[in-house]
Amino acid sequence: MAAKDSFDDAPAPARPSWDAHKDLRTRAAWLYYVEGLTQSEVAKELSANRVMITRLLAEARARGEVKIRITSDIAPLVEIERTLEKRYGLDRAILAPLSDGTDPTRAIASAAGAYVSKLMSHGATVGVGWGRTLHAMLPFVEGRALEDVRVISLLGGIAQARRFNPAEFAWQFAELFKAEGYLIPAPAIVDSPQTRHALLEHCGLDQIFQMAETCDIALLSCGGIDRLTTSYRVGYVSEAERRSMIGAGVVGDVLYNFIDGAGQVVDHPVNERAIAMPLERLSRVGHKVLISGGAEKIDIMRAVLTAVRPQGLITDEVTARALLDLD
Repeated sequence: MAAKDSFDDAPAPARPSWDAHKDLRTRAAWLYYVEGLTQSEVAKELSANRVMITRLLAEARARGEVKIRITSDIAPLVEIERTLEKRYGLDRAILAPLSDGTDPTRAIASAAGAYVSKLMSHGATVGVGWGRTLHAMLPFVEGRALEDVRVISLLGGIAQARRFNPAEFAWQFAELFKAEGYLIPAPAIVDSPQTRHALLEHCGLDQIFQMAETCDIALLSCGGIDRLTTSYRVGYVSEAERRSMIGAGVVGDVLYNFIDGAGQVVDHPVNERAIAMPLERLSRVGHKVLISGGAEKIDIMRAVLTAVRPQGLITDEVTARALLDLD
């Protein structure tokens, strides 16, 4: 048992608007447990000595703040979260602490896993996108058996067996909650608009998208187009097509809907070949959550926030500052 504080009987001093010690403790725990830094690296990052970091981590464990995620809020981020909510009409913005220059994927995934775990409930219908951040979220989701839950993939798959295959993510997410899974048995991008029409109208795929319109929740990510990301490496979009889309004003995609900086779907042949939930149908989903971050995604995230108008945003503090032009 901790010793009684000798100042217990003294009048409590006026507390500042945020708890600096709590802030430092939580940041130390995040850097150590989530970002995987050593104690020496954490000390250097926070301009503290290693002994102090060791004590902070021990205190965080004793307080029960360290589980799969960091449960304590970081007060300085709250103001940025609220600004994001006002700027983009969000119901909830959640920021993961992050150091400049660090890959934000794992940090965002951890925060998203905690949020999605609480969001899931009996009877929910959940539509899911794909991407590296969503895939990284899976270990942080607290799965449990739920009744009458449906998980629907919102886009087609890819031919090669890769970790970030939309179908693979949807299936693994459904397994966490013992849910029924509904996959799109077609490629994400087909060879022609005629093939797309035939698959949607005559092979029953449009029925899955009709079901997706009734989703209670949609978990989304997005991708930039400035470099060869996972979406383009699998061969569905050639380098020539990528450059052509950039020339047409495309800044990236959400569910293989390639959009410009204003959030408008660009008139380009690739958009006519995509087997994915169209944005106008996605707008009917009640609670959409954008889970994404990184310097290369700032333009596409702004566009998605405008086009999709999600109710929730989960990103990292560096990306958030860029979205608000705070840098």
